[in-house]
Amino acid sequence: MTTDEIGSRAARHGHIPTSTGADIPPSNGGKKPKKKRIFLKLFLGLVLLGILGFLAGLGLFWSYAKDAPKLEDDKLSATVSSKLYDANNEVFEELGAEKREIIKPTDVPDLLKDAVVSVEDKRFYKHSGVDPIRIIGSAFSNFKTGGLQGGSTLTQQLIKLSYFSTKEKDQNLKRKAQEAWLAMKLEKEKSKEEILTYYINKVYMANGLYGMETAAQSYYGKPLAELTLPQTALLAGMPQAPNDYDPYVNPDVAKERRDVVLYTMKENEKISQKEYDEAKATPIDDGLQPLKQSNENRKIVDNYIREVIAEVEAMGKNVYTDGLDIHTNLDMNAQKRLYDIINSDTYVQYPDPDFQVASTVIDVKTGQVKAQIGGRNIPDDVQLGTNSAIETDRDVGSTMKPIADYGPAIENLNYSTGRIMMDKPTTYEGTTIPVTNADMQYYGALTMRKAIMYSRNTTAIQTFDAVGSDKSAAFLKDLGIEFKEIVAANAISSNTSELDGNKYGVSSLKLAAAYAAFANMGVYNKPYYVNKVVYQDGSEDVTETESKRAMKDSTAYMMTDMLKDVISGGTAFNAGIPGLIQAGKTGTANYTEEDLAKMGASESSSIAPDSTFVGYTPHYAVSVWTGYKQRLTPIPYEYWGTASDVYREMMTYLSEGVSNDDWVMPDTVIRSGSELYVKGAYEEQLLPSNTGSVTSSSSEGSTSSDSTSSSSTMPSQTEPSATEPNEIPATSTQQPEPPVSTSPSEVLPSSDPPEQSSVPPVIQNNSVRRRSTSD
Repeated sequence: MTTDEIGSRAARHGHIPTSTGADIPPSNGGKKPKKKRIFLKLFLGLVLLGILGFLAGLGLFWSYAKDAPKLEDDKLSATVSSKLYDANNEVFEELGAEKREIIKPTDVPDLLKDAVVSVEDKRFYKHSGVDPIRIIGSAFSNFKTGGLQGGSTLTQQLIKLSYFSTKEKDQNLKRKAQEAWLAMKLEKEKSKEEILTYYINKVYMANGLYGMETAAQSYYGKPLAELTLPQTALLAGMPQAPNDYDPYVNPDVAKERRDVVLYTMKENEKISQKEYDEAKATPIDDGLQPLKQSNENRKIVDNYIREVIAEVEAMGKNVYTDGLDIHTNLDMNAQKRLYDIINSDTYVQYPDPDFQVASTVIDVKTGQVKAQIGGRNIPDDVQLGTNSAIETDRDVGSTMKPIADYGPAIENLNYSTGRIMMDKPTTYEGTTIPVTNADMQYYGALTMRKAIMYSRNTTAIQTFDAVGSDKSAAFLKDLGIEFKEIVAANAISSNTSELDGNKYGVSSLKLAAAYAAFANMGVYNKPYYVNKVVYQDGSEDVTETESKRAMKDSTAYMMTDMLKDVISGGTAFNAGIPGLIQAGKTGTANYTEEDLAKMGASESSSIAPDSTFVGYTPHYAVSVWTGYKQRLTPIPYEYWGTASDVYREMMTYLSEGVSNDDWVMPDTVIRSGSELYVKGAYEEQLLPSNTGSVTSSSSEGSTSSDSTSSSSTMPSQTEPSATEPNEIPATSTQQPEPPVSTSPSEVLPSSDPPEQSSVPPVIQNNSVRRRSTSD
């Protein structure tokens, strides 16, 4: 091989040997230089993209920032309290507006400054409104833990409180850009001490209080400068979640937050280890004073306000930080009258100051809660306390019968108001436990109308069994009432072994709404307090009535027709209002044998833990519960009618100036004599000679009679068997009716029977025990 050939082959392989044998790199470069150029181009490209991205981001930031609102001292110092309006568009409460003490920058204690800065923004004195280090740290922490730690400085928090909504949907890039821009501008115009003072004066501190000086005066009865270290730390930690860290409501959670503040102060070298240990060991209620009502009017509406706040919060809003105009359904005049009826002896005589009353007034056409009182003689220092009108832990007694037994029977089995029932010795299905009536008597054969009038327990249980627990539960659910597991006892009692908050069981609110469906011809409206919420930007959310047909109009009308008689001639005679067309039902609970043993009382004692009345007109439904906070404190017999007394006084007021309308009988109902029937279910039973006595919807507004029908106006019937009363196949459209030869005086008492009931079983703690029931 020649030298030229060797050189050519070497050149092809990229190597040119020298005279010494060393290779000479090719003049056109190799692979490594090419990679370096690609990397360099990529790097320069990324830098260029970064610059373009930065410029684009800067442009976007400026496009948002230029539309930011102007900085104004009034905005920075003003509260963001919400205004509550009644149904007449009058403001009846401005949360926090009259509970605010302003402190000057020179008067802010150093201890408070150290506490606030340590827990909220430890680089406060080093940044210029926005803290990049804090933002990066928060982002890294959120990425690492999956949390939502914020990166806002104290200055940004002040801007947010002053200018922007805290609604979740507003947490967007535009809002954040404007917030950051204004924070940087504020840092140029105001000193750090001024900014910190604005924040201290503005933050919400729970219980309708704004500003830490206000909280110091209200919670401890002294100014910020006189607070101890643990007291100061408590207030400094509250703004993050004021209601959660409320020491009156959540003392354990409040202490945890206070101790976090103390720890950050120690870590920030603002307090010593000894000071930290001593402060941490201090009880959370150290120095706390009883809260006082802002004004007398607040006492009147406090329970209502509590439910308004809950309803707004359920909508995802915050009444304390969003600056809302909240338009409610409150009828202030009705609220004041209900308050006076319950909290004075002007209208009703109460046994003693501890006797409790809870009541709800509902517009039957809309479901709007027009008035509500959740307790009687509530102490002045209680604000947003327990509202017994929404609690389901007490027994509404026989007010269950129309909604758990007789209503479902009309709806599902086409029972008539004249259906014959047997008031006779009865046991709970599948048990040997007897069902007895309060007077320990049995009246024999009587119509369903009379069974309801005199609130007989045996017939109610029999009807519940005939309907079936599933159909009863479905009927109740359509009326907004649920039980985790409905049992036979619920035919005459609302007691339940599980409440799940207030999900299960019956409250004054639920009871009024359920009976309002009878008044509204079978259409149920979910009760609500808030009509409309208007935000700072002028947008608004309007609450629409949630309506549904809960039962046939025939069921509602026939049930109402019988409940009229409960007032006109039954157990609720003292609820009567001369000339007013109305309907209603009483309910009185019993004590268990175990309860009576604890109380040292006999089974024959005329005492009760709960007494309830619910009544309605075509305009309003009013429910009233009475009893004592301590269930074993009994209602004496002579005060069992106090609930209907309260109802009578309130419904008398509500009916002033409104039409006294009667319900119009729908064409789905026919009347034969004194009784009502579901049209289509009984026409074939009517004798040809009696067709002239049958009326349909052309007989509008007719009321029922207290007597049973005669043979000339009643269909053919058969008296039920003494051994199997009311056993009618579910598929049958026929039923036995009152015996034509029986007069009311033969089967009904000559005077009103006492209203109370036997003791049905309920399942609780895996055992059957005797439980209190209704009248």
